[in-house]
Amino acid sequence: MDLFYEVQGTGSPILMIHSGGVDSRTWKYIATALAVTHKVITFDGRGTGRSPSPIAPMNIAQDIKNLPDHLNLASAVLIGHSMGGQAATEFALKYPGMTDKLILIAPSLSGFAFSKPYTDWMMEVHSLAPNYVKMTEFSLQGLPYRVTMSSPQRDFFADMHLQYMKRVFTEWKSFELIWPETPAIERLEQLEAPTLFKGRKSSLPRWLNTASGKSKP
Repeated sequence: MDLFYEVQGTGSPILMIHSGGVDSRTWKYIATALAVTHKVITFDGRGTGRSPSPIAPMNIAQDIKNLPDHLNLASAVLIGHSMGGQAATEFALKYPGMTDKLILIAPSLSGFAFSKPYTDWMMEVHSLAPNYVKMTEFSLQGLPYRVTMSSPQRDFFADMHLQYMKRVFTEWKSFELIWPETPAIERLEQLEAPTLFKGRKSSLPRWLNTASGKSKP
């Protein structure tokens, strides 16, 4: 297992998958709380934090599978945020027997069409490449980070975001992500694990309970 990971606590396992733009430190407050009653596993995605940078196309779902395999875990609850939620969804679709429950926080989904304001903002961020300092400064002014940047964790998050951007533009050899050909958004009904979905107002229904097959407004 070449990715950096940490394990806290004991009990039924929870595997936490962070979003893009950060690393596993983003979970430090939540993971500590959950570790009181559970075994909590956090890890740095490839090219973030203390994990090695990608040198070939990345298969995040396979990286996720390698971790419980390495720790001899038959299954776990998966918690994923943003792109981490996308990866968790792909994992749950491919490995249903290894997914006890699925908790998705404002996830991306392959096949989902993002809003024009969001894509325009992302294009502006990318237009500043490879100046990762300017990219970070402009990115942190974006709507997705308004709450965080007005919180006591502002400096912590800004530093983590800057470190992420710096690694992307000074170390990464590959930027390609491998996802299944059939988008996950077309296969959500195939999810077998009980799933809790918390999305943005402009996204999918806020709560999706796949155990009952019904969505709640």
